[in-house]
Amino acid sequence: MALNIADFVEHSIDLNPDRLALMDGTREFTYAQLEERTNRLAHYLQDHGVKPGDKVGIYCRNIVEAIEAMVAVFKARAVMVNVNFRYVENELQYIFENSDMVALIVERRYVDKVANVLPQTPLVQTVVVVDDESGLDYASFDGVEYEQALSEGSPARDFGERSPDDIFMLYTGGTTGMPKGVLWRHEDWWRVLGGGTNFVTGERVEDEWELAKVGAANPAMVRFPIPPMIHGGSQSAVFHSLFGGGTLVLHPEFDAHTVWQLIERHRINLIFITGDAMARPMLDALKQGNPETGAPYDLSTLYAMASSAALFSPAIKEEFLDLLQNTMITDSIGSSETGFGGLAAITKGFEHTGGPRVKIDASTVVLDDDGNKVEPGSGKVGLLARSGHIPVGYYKDEEKTAKTFRVINGVRYSIPGDYATVEADGTVTMLGRGSASINSGGEKIYPEEVEGAIKTHPEVFDALVVGVPDERWGNRVAAVVSTRDGARPRLAEINAAARREIAGYKVPRSLWFVDEIKRSSAGKPDYKWAKAQTQERDADEHYVSEKDS
Repeated sequence: MALNIADFVEHSIDLNPDRLALMDGTREFTYAQLEERTNRLAHYLQDHGVKPGDKVGIYCRNIVEAIEAMVAVFKARAVMVNVNFRYVENELQYIFENSDMVALIVERRYVDKVANVLPQTPLVQTVVVVDDESGLDYASFDGVEYEQALSEGSPARDFGERSPDDIFMLYTGGTTGMPKGVLWRHEDWWRVLGGGTNFVTGERVEDEWELAKVGAANPAMVRFPIPPMIHGGSQSAVFHSLFGGGTLVLHPEFDAHTVWQLIERHRINLIFITGDAMARPMLDALKQGNPETGAPYDLSTLYAMASSAALFSPAIKEEFLDLLQNTMITDSIGSSETGFGGLAAITKGFEHTGGPRVKIDASTVVLDDDGNKVEPGSGKVGLLARSGHIPVGYYKDEEKTAKTFRVINGVRYSIPGDYATVEADGTVTMLGRGSASINSGGEKIYPEEVEGAIKTHPEVFDALVVGVPDERWGNRVAAVVSTRDGARPRLAEINAAARREIAGYKVPRSLWFVDEIKRSSAGKPDYKWAKAQTQERDADEHYVSEKDS
């Protein structure tokens, strides 16, 4: 079996050449066109010195060229580097240098930043510029326009045999430090994130052509991955579609009303989001209806809404269930270091305990401090751990690799630091990353659990929870909150809602109001920013009731 991402895409191309593969604004491309364009780009990169294992950066928003670039990089057996389009110049320089990048595919709107970084990153010898409406000049460096590069590359598929050991590198979001490149073998990534193991049944795919065959035998599913392509979940959604002959709808940046308009216009079947950062504004837009027509959105073709990798609050899930009664809503857990870890199908009256609660897959466990599996219903808190198909490690960081990828009782696990409990029925409730936990009076409190609880208050739009110094308890729980329409609910009211979800000792003792919560472009929380808010000024309200201490 080939078990290589490029081969899986080519299988789908061979079985579905005339089917629509990509839609981006007014442009549409079939699988046959995808094949020619990605072959041309791959050959251009090879002709300009890119060898197997070399790193190629993709610095684009969600556009057709970003998808073509990913496929082309894999066809050439090179390694993709996902570059966050919100990076400032020092962050760009870091990722260019840290990844050992030799080539870059970039949207024209970002060439001014690239021009300032290239003199400090001499390894980057080839720059392909995707034209856009920005009109920015890049005469200061030797770049070639994307379509010109395609015209110079061969359309032939003559790349030779590939390997399941080829590398898929995913840079982390850097929410707990500088981003690190997580190294996955193609086979391992496919088994965990690419459909090589059925997410629902856990059954392994044994025929490398199976996903393409199933796709060819059925109507094309239309998918819309909404988070930026720097997000591993969006990349996974893209390749699910390409492996199975589906149609991808792309839009450069997130806007809530635009999401529903695109679903209505393109008859989209499945959308992928990252938790509350997208779900909350989408929910508000859905309630308002289409501002262009004044009518409710026609979402009759939307079969599934999938969220992953960020908190998807129970209260928001319940509202979506009421409004999207014919749509299956799922919440899954995972990380750059573990991939998919578990899934929950959300139904009316679902039981929840603050954080995401999912049925974990066969390769995922919760381990206590001694490396033993946490018993269901014991109430113990442990670390989420995955074995089997897991990453090789972090790129150029042996120390961090040794800390995250550990052998316990003869089994190699990926343990990125996510805490969880195991419920009596065997489901797992995620509590959050240990690096962000708050120690208050000896009790460990996990921000995501508290955030999910306080967002049940109807006036709370978004929130982050951090620890602030406290003379008596060491640290106390603080909430940084944005609200709807400038509302100012009392902290006691917020906590009353939260106590229906979590124990009293976990609720916030201090409250800061802000206009907007800062998150990454993929919806990940920025706890450093939230901590800074608590240090810049006094809280808007403190809550010091002794009986709740």
